[in-house]
Amino acid sequence: MIPRTVPTWQIKSWQEELKQLIQNPKTLIDRLQLDREWLEPAEKAARHFPLRLTESYFSRIRPGDPHDPLLRQVLPLGEELEAAPGYDKDPLDESRFNPVPGLVHKYRSRVLLIAATQCAINCRYCFRRHFPYEDNQLSRPEWQAALDYVRQAPEVNEVILSGGDPLSLGDKHLAWLVQQIADITHIKRLRIHSRYPVILPTRITDELVGAVSHPRLRTVMVMHCNHPQEIDEEVGRGVATLVRAGIQVLNQSVLLKKINDNSRILATLSESLFDIGVQPYYLHLLDKVEGAAHFAVSDEDAKTLYGELLTLLPGYLVPKLVRETPHEGSKTPVSPA
Repeated sequence: MIPRTVPTWQIKSWQEELKQLIQNPKTLIDRLQLDREWLEPAEKAARHFPLRLTESYFSRIRPGDPHDPLLRQVLPLGEELEAAPGYDKDPLDESRFNPVPGLVHKYRSRVLLIAATQCAINCRYCFRRHFPYEDNQLSRPEWQAALDYVRQAPEVNEVILSGGDPLSLGDKHLAWLVQQIADITHIKRLRIHSRYPVILPTRITDELVGAVSHPRLRTVMVMHCNHPQEIDEEVGRGVATLVRAGIQVLNQSVLLKKINDNSRILATLSESLFDIGVQPYYLHLLDKVEGAAHFAVSDEDAKTLYGELLTLLPGYLVPKLVRETPHEGSKTPVSPA
């Protein structure tokens, strides 16, 4: 018998939890016992970019604290509706690198496949919050055009599954897609960018591991964790499942004002990630997407913070501070002050 102390969401499958996402700002604000002043701005902002939140992630948010670092990543705010110079709907100009539906080819040796058009959580700073997913949602027959593009690009040796979140797909669909990729002889690596190991750890199952693993490909999982409060035992178990299967697990974070713009928080994050088997990889400066200007950390402050981080951690635990610049052939490193 399941103990009554176990929250209901913890005994559900990941599919069941996906069907019961928190999507109503009033529900979120009421359950967290926040002042009503947060409700009207949240409802207005959610009309432009909906609220989506898993029960698992919700369970790590402190009730009664509107400034909780996890809540600030998911709560729609009035600041999202304020225009900011230099911020637009496609900050990385990805539409210029979308040669066929479902595929982005920005860097020479790797392509990105939009494997899914939604995520289990809507991060308010997401650089694809305005991405035209309706034009990139493919059926299996339509996938062939994207796969044919990869077959005809011998310089490409790595395929990245992204979205949305590729782990929103079922295991059978993922297994089919991975097999199609593995059949392209010049592909060596499969990289999966996903927030699921953090926001819905029950998604990380032996069946999923079997679906995304292929004997001819090296599989890499790049998870997205911004704050040490996001890491709990459930996240650790999910990562352990990936690591046992021989999947390399990396982490990328976004530097976010009033969330993780503190060198000691970032140092604790790197230490906590490494403790569960995750290698810190990238620390991104914010992409200038419309609606996210209130998360921006200035270059000067980011460089100072990063210089402090270098003194707090051994080199192998320091993620690379980078920004993504349209039309550049790689991420652009940002040197510390």
